[in-house]
Amino acid sequence: MTAAGQDRPSGTQPRRWAREALLQAAARRFYADGLAGTGIDAITAEAGVAKKSLYNNFASKAELVGAYLEARHAEWLALYRARLGRAGNATERVLAVFDAYADHAGLAYDRGFRGCGLLNAAAELPAGDPGRETVRRHKEEVEALLSAHLSELHPEAANAAPLARHLAFLLEGAMARAGLEGNDQCIRDARRLAADLIGAS
Repeated sequence: MTAAGQDRPSGTQPRRWAREALLQAAARRFYADGLAGTGIDAITAEAGVAKKSLYNNFASKAELVGAYLEARHAEWLALYRARLGRAGNATERVLAVFDAYADHAGLAYDRGFRGCGLLNAAAELPAGDPGRETVRRHKEEVEALLSAHLSELHPEAANAAPLARHLAFLLEGAMARAGLEGNDQCIRDARRLAADLIGAS
């Protein structure tokens, strides 16, 4: 077994396997140590591949960072969709967004929960970096999901977008505090506040 916990392929897909192993290793190291604190050597060693394999799959570390950010967004979306599938009404669909954030916080991390991996990465990137645009799009998508569910909850009300922004800010603030405290309690507290704001019973 490799450090990524996968058997090396014996068939015709070694490049795809190497790419996935590199992405998984990068995700662990970028989250635990930050973008600047993680070197290429650390990633390839943890992935169990040669440095050449990294450059066969990614043109640069910047491209690997971009792939990491996209993968983290996809990971959150999968958690959200799983929660959405269990939501029985519009109120529960609003709160499913908060639940997905709590689920993300509850994943196993090598050095503990450090808050939103996307915002952590964005804080290290310079203004204008494509990675910051990826993070911005993710946060806008979360806010849009909240707005859509709120519109469903109160179809005749005109305040879905402002309330969605309010809840998005509540969620992001809770996530930042949760990262400092190393657990999901602040996110769960934010969920209760959100439930009060939308009149959940």
